[in-house]
This record gives sequence, C-alpha cells and structure tokens, in this order.
Amino acid sequence: MPQSLSRILVHVVFSTKNREPSLSTSIRPPLFGYLAAVGRDIDCEVFRVGGVADHVHLAIDLGRTVAIADFVKKVKQTSSIWLKEQPGGPRHFEWQAGYGSFSVGQSQLNALLRYIDRQEVRHRKETFQDEYRALLARYGTTPDERYVWD
Repeated sequence: MPQSLSRILVHVVFSTKNREPSLSTSIRPPLFGYLAAVGRDIDCEVFRVGGVADHVHLAIDLGRTVAIADFVKKVKQTSSIWLKEQPGGPRHFEWQAGYGSFSVGQSQLNALLRYIDRQEVRHRKETFQDEYRALLARYGTTPDERYVWD
C-alpha cells in the first residue's frame, strides 16, 4: 500500500498544577484557540478545546506520525509560556505533570464535542476530581490515586 492513512480520535484532558483555578474566563477563549493552533502545527486535527478554570479537554485526531505524549508535551509547554506572556494572564502558571488520553470511536465524536462544550455547566455541580474519576471509570482505567493528583 503506497499511502499511509490513520484516524485516531483521542479525548485528552489535563489540569492546572494542583488544580489551581488559573484560567480566567477572559483568558480561556484565546487559550483554547492557541491550543488548537499548536495541535494543528504538529499535524493533529483539533476538533474542540474547552474547559474551566482548572482544566482543559481536547478532542483531536492524532496525526499519523505523532505520539500522544509528544502532542501533550508540545501543547502544554508552549501554552504555559504563552499564558505567562498574556496581559492579565497568570504569571506563575504550570500545568499538572500528567494527563489523560482516551480513544474515541468515530460514532462517539459528536457526543465528545457536546461533552466538551458543556464543561461550564457540568462544573457548576461537579469537581474536576469527580469528573476525572468518572472519565477513568468510563474508559476502563483504574489508577492509583496516590499518583493522579499533583
């Protein structure tokens, strides 16, 4: 086969360091745009970015030559620097060390996009920790909680 093709849909989620509410409502829209642009620059389609003050979710199509760890490292590193340079942005900002990445089927993509779009509504009643535990359970992952929260 002379052509290499892939379609690897992934739900990526990561938090601010210690779940600090560092992402103000005014910084989120440009941050989400920035995260999408960085992803596209490394040949990943970014369908949606959303989140609240202490974490973000991304729905992506992972580029066929990109490892998920490289994708997350790049978006976290560059966005951390970018955030600190923004007027009104957090001066002492860090993302958490880890992340979650979960495979999604094509038939689940629209539901994931709606899920990301409804983050602000969801987090009026649910903490990030509770949401993340539910995501881990939904995707069949059992972590050692001693190492999940940093």
